[in-house]
Amino acid sequence: MSMRSASRRDFLRLSAAATAAISLRDLARAAPRLATGGLERRRFGKTDMQVAVLGFGGAEIGYEKTAQETVAKLLNAALDAGLNVVDTSACYIDSEVSIGEAIGARRKEYYLFTKCGHVIADGKRGEDWSKEGVLASVERSLKRLKTDVLDLVQLHSCSKDVLEQGECIEGLELAKKQGKTRYIGYSGDSQAARYAVECGRFDSLQTSCNFVDQECIELTLPLAKEKQMGVVAKRPIANAVWRYEKKPDNGYHEKYWQRLQDLRYEWALGEARTKEGPDGPAGTALRFTAMQPAVDVLIVGTTKPERWKQNATLMEAGPLAKELEAAIRARWKAVAKPDWTGQT
Repeated sequence: MSMRSASRRDFLRLSAAATAAISLRDLARAAPRLATGGLERRRFGKTDMQVAVLGFGGAEIGYEKTAQETVAKLLNAALDAGLNVVDTSACYIDSEVSIGEAIGARRKEYYLFTKCGHVIADGKRGEDWSKEGVLASVERSLKRLKTDVLDLVQLHSCSKDVLEQGECIEGLELAKKQGKTRYIGYSGDSQAARYAVECGRFDSLQTSCNFVDQECIELTLPLAKEKQMGVVAKRPIANAVWRYEKKPDNGYHEKYWQRLQDLRYEWALGEARTKEGPDGPAGTALRFTAMQPAVDVLIVGTTKPERWKQNATLMEAGPLAKELEAAIRARWKAVAKPDWTGQT
């Protein structure tokens, strides 16, 4: 049975069928890291990874400079509840260090993804897409994350022009050949993401996908599915922009908030904004993104120790009703402007 039916009918039933289809060799390799709990697990593209559909994104704990004690409590609780994908980046301040300190001793229980390209030789923020720069970033991440090998290293939103020059991809390919990372990917959006999928040199794509950011659903996801790439959906809850009655001061949230004002989804406006449970805005957002073609894992960041399990519980409700999913897509197609491209 296909892992991607039009309705994503039953997360748990589909995951059981997929798990049964894995070869004994791949299962033996993946078994120590399989998630527990009620979350569906999906095969990550053509890789040997079986990922819980909800992962953890490390940007927020880095930029918010979350206390190490809190990070440890958060990540250990999430691992206990079924988390098995942790995604971060070299440029998320000290996110890699915090993650390594918090759960480095439990390394066999989760898949570890990071990104490179926005940290220069001295460890400061800056762009370096050279082969040497990419390799140096990978080495730095290994040390900070307290691991001998990464499961996935991704180029962090470099432009299409940089991708076409190819040196950064060569750096990742060499890191893979040297055994420093098992797989390589691209994290980004729009035409650069399309090129990354088309070029055939990556194992995975990480891209923005949510109810106010749907460009990828037609531009990149169908081709990624055809090429059997693993797909990570970033920003799956659209920065929870339904929380704001007025235009937010945070520029990172502003574009999504403005799109929501134009889209006018009833379930994300007015009194509906405060509804909890799987049919509230958070649950609807997560479940909408999870059922899109090719998507394997959603990355959500938080600094609250209880939040990951709460989000996982929302997703256990399974796919949205076909009618609601179709309405969200139809409204986007009717309202979306030409400049509503994927947000990096």
